[in-house]
Amino acid sequence: MTSAARPGRANEDFTGALPAAAVLIDGAGIPGTESICRHGVAWYASRLGGSLLGLLALARDRSLSVLLAEAIEQVTDDHRDTCDVGNPISPSATVAILRLSGGLVEYLVLGDSVVVLDRADAAPLVVSDPREVVISRSYESLLKGVAEGSDEYHRILRDLRANRNQPGGFWLAKDDPQAADEALTGSCPVSELTGAALLSNGASRIVDRFQLADWPGVMAILASSGPAEIIHRVRQAEACHDVAADDATIAHCTDLGGA
Repeated sequence: MTSAARPGRANEDFTGALPAAAVLIDGAGIPGTESICRHGVAWYASRLGGSLLGLLALARDRSLSVLLAEAIEQVTDDHRDTCDVGNPISPSATVAILRLSGGLVEYLVLGDSVVVLDRADAAPLVVSDPREVVISRSYESLLKGVAEGSDEYHRILRDLRANRNQPGGFWLAKDDPQAADEALTGSCPVSELTGAALLSNGASRIVDRFQLADWPGVMAILASSGPAEIIHRVRQAEACHDVAADDATIAHCTDLGGA
């Protein structure tokens, strides 16, 4: 399930699934940069997600990192001739992937999306990449006193994004396939799992920003009420705390053993 931040604005998240795989993409970019990329962030996210799903269907013997690198290269080639793909503020995205393979559930996380593996006899395994969050915190105080969309606002965001795909910074899918090498990857026996979920950072706010639930609680809500309830609670909290809404997307994976 996916929910745009507000009506009339393009949803820059993407999610899709195959019988043995799921993909979630959370697009990132600065509004008003059409001169850099005429397609925009929503296009980049959906194009990257579609490329990944195609590769996952056809290349089941290749690692998730290798498939992500190929998908990044494909999408970059799709708009290299029309857009400034190397510009620091050209569209980018975080990525979360799950794949069932040989009795294992494989996962990949690049950026601040979240994968949660719900284990039968242990706490959920939560996979997230904190590097962007850690670096972004140093810019939060600067952004608070600046009007959104102003020249100063864009300057601060450009400074933040200068840390993107740099040693010592944080890593996202953008124009460099080698960013896929920085993804967090691993696997877990499918026999140990009761379910799994992929969340964009707009949905993971229920835990990491608003602290309305812990991860076992999130998985319990998903099992009983589905993704819509998680997103509903996030939207209520955003309104209550006067926090700008973000696109929120959840892929909830069940019946893993039957895939």
